[in-house]
Amino acid sequence: MVSFSTIEHEGVNDIVTAPPRRRRGFAVMSPEKQREIASKGGRAAHEQGTAHEWTVEEARSASQKSGHVKRHRERDDQGEGESAGG
Repeated sequence: MVSFSTIEHEGVNDIVTAPPRRRRGFAVMSPEKQREIASKGGRAAHEQGTAHEWTVEEARSASQKSGHVKRHRERDDQGEGESAGG
């Protein structure tokens, strides 16, 4: 027997039923299998010359952005801990 989930759209009186979602593709693969396939794709892109090559400026910018996000996350995490206790 197939089970259906009920989905109600806001502002719409009709109820739409749809089968439950199933994991497909990469979602059902083990992390090792995902890594293996992604690695093959990366190697193929480099061989074809279509892979993205980082310039020094792009790498520097990405690194700075990463550090900026990390600092803000750490600060936010510390702030949440202080307000939660008091």
